[in-house]
Amino acid sequence: MPKKWLFFALPLLAAAPAVVLGVLSALARRPENLGPLDGRLADCPASPNCVATQSGGPNQRMRPLSFEGSPQAAMERLKSIVAGMPRAKIVSSSEYYLHAEFTSALFRFVDDVEFLIDPDAKQIHFRSASRVGHSDLGANRRRMEAIGRLWMQ
Repeated sequence: MPKKWLFFALPLLAAAPAVVLGVLSALARRPENLGPLDGRLADCPASPNCVATQSGGPNQRMRPLSFEGSPQAAMERLKSIVAGMPRAKIVSSSEYYLHAEFTSALFRFVDDVEFLIDPDAKQIHFRSASRVGHSDLGANRRRMEAIGRLWMQ
């Protein structure tokens, strides 16, 4: 008799983590600390699921993108790159700021990606952070490296 119980219980136990991850993803809301404040993007949290150019520890820090020409042309090119990426949605943009959401394929986790153009330094700062979880298994870094490669083309 106990073997029949295991036959039903084991698949349920195996599916539990996927259900929990799906619920966490569905409940996650857009953070309130998005957007530039005094010419800077928000700091990364201590967790390893964020990369940024203006904050973060040594494992979170990345180099900003450089550009030639006008900030407006840089913003248009940046929008084009982001819009062409899988599961990306541009949420808002202004003259020097862009906010996009990237949704993972499997559990539909959302990462918030922000760009801030510094017209004087001819640089584009960014921050890419997961809304939930502690680790993103390097997804934000890989995404920003991919955007950097596209930017350099």
